[in-house]
Amino acid sequence: MTGADLVFTQTASGQYLSFYWREAARYGLGWQPSSAHPIQAFTPVDLPSYLEKLRGVLETGAPAQFETAFSHANQRFVFALTLSPVILPSESARLALALGWLRPANRLGAAPELRSRVAPVIREIRSSLDLSQIWQQTARGVAELFNSRCLVCDYPANAESLPVVAYAPLPDLTHLDRDLPISLPVSASCVSAALGSLDPVITLNDIALDDLATPAELTGVVAVATRYEQQPNGLILLYPIEVAVWGESEQRLLQQLADQAGNAIGHTLLLEASRMLVSDLEQVNDSLMQQQSDLEEARQQAEAASRLKSDFLANTSHELRTPLNGMLGFLKLILDGMVDDPEEQMQFIDESYRSARHLLELINDILDIAKIEAGKMQLELNPIELDDLLGAVENFTRPQAQQKQLGFEIRTPDTRDKVILHGNYQRLLQVMLNLVGNAIKFTHEGSITISAEVIPGKVVVQEEEKPGTVKISVADTGIGVSLEKQDKLFQTFSQVDGSHTRQYGGTGLGLAISQKLVEAMGGVVNFFSMGEGLGSTVTFTVPLHQDPVMVTALMPHPVDLLL
Repeated sequence: MTGADLVFTQTASGQYLSFYWREAARYGLGWQPSSAHPIQAFTPVDLPSYLEKLRGVLETGAPAQFETAFSHANQRFVFALTLSPVILPSESARLALALGWLRPANRLGAAPELRSRVAPVIREIRSSLDLSQIWQQTARGVAELFNSRCLVCDYPANAESLPVVAYAPLPDLTHLDRDLPISLPVSASCVSAALGSLDPVITLNDIALDDLATPAELTGVVAVATRYEQQPNGLILLYPIEVAVWGESEQRLLQQLADQAGNAIGHTLLLEASRMLVSDLEQVNDSLMQQQSDLEEARQQAEAASRLKSDFLANTSHELRTPLNGMLGFLKLILDGMVDDPEEQMQFIDESYRSARHLLELINDILDIAKIEAGKMQLELNPIELDDLLGAVENFTRPQAQQKQLGFEIRTPDTRDKVILHGNYQRLLQVMLNLVGNAIKFTHEGSITISAEVIPGKVVVQEEEKPGTVKISVADTGIGVSLEKQDKLFQTFSQVDGSHTRQYGGTGLGLAISQKLVEAMGGVVNFFSMGEGLGSTVTFTVPLHQDPVMVTALMPHPVDLLL
């Protein structure tokens, strides 16, 4: 008994009959023989296993030596215990005498191979920059190092619960699909205690974690928070087989692993945040670059539009002055009496009238384009006979073509009844006169051909359904337009070639106005030319007011086919 730290006698049920512990007074533990169970608080941690060994000693009469842990005041004390039967004469053993020596709480950590295995685990944890891999490597490394079951939980900032993110060894994880509460009092859960203290917390029973362990693993739980810059960022839960023999050495090793895991998690989160910041900055930079590009493009377009308008104003002022000067010149001659005879006077008046008409046309073009640009062009659509429209165009333009000795032909669709268009007569006539006038102006030899074709197919115009369209084409054999310049034809204030404008006259607004007018009536304008000197064709469509009856060519008799 000399040198023993703990001496007591017990019955087979574990009742103390005598008790001595060298440190009893230090921990406030007293001995009262009159009490049936004087020191219930000082009991083996694994009581069923201890009682089984106690009864074995009493039944066999053979002493037993083993290590066991006792708990008192929420602390564990490990003893090397010798349990011997007390045998009285002519009686079987009913009592057992226990002698115990307090062991340093470093039994697991004392093994050199445990410390030597820590460095590879740390290297494994620090080798990855993927958060899920760090969690799983931490769980696997801790579980293998301490030969225990291990859970790893994430701890987002200011979270009220911790999701289980890794487990080792791998089981069926269906029952782990939940979060651990951290709002419980420290006395009720080692989770909140570990997060609060940032030191390992050992508990024999935890009401918040019992359902995460099997009954064989309920000897205790070790919880330690992972941390980065003194702030928790995760939690490691370990279920050692003998939690009672854990001491400072084991806790230091676990704390070291937790710190390394916390640093790895912190660095990875910083890297992810940096990558997200870089990505956000790249997106902002791309957006700024796009805005700069858009602004530069808008600036270039504005400058181009300003140049076009300046050129347009210069050309238009010239075009306006030409007929105006002609009018003033002829009228001045008449007023000054410079006319020799009445015939010459009538000729001067006629030239003044034509100049005035030309001036009016220029002003009308300018007013039309101004209305279109302002969105104030309102058209009233009515039924129009195609023959009437083409007849008026012919009356106005055939004399001009004949003066230039150009061929002039109008082709209409072969129908049994009249073709009725749905549009605005004055504006359609304006479009036709503009297109045919351009064809005559830019054609020096050859011919002008106007053709119309009925195209079936329903269209919707101003929320009204129409049975089809008529495509009207104006083809000439004139100067044509190069392929690279055709995109400028319908641009407002844009002219394909300023030299042509000066040579042939005009503001360059004709096609742009015609396109806007046709589109306002539900049609489409197209321009075709194979290149300079190869002529051109302009087509536009107009909705049908009603579907005409087409003339079908008669099939020849079979006998005629044999002749």
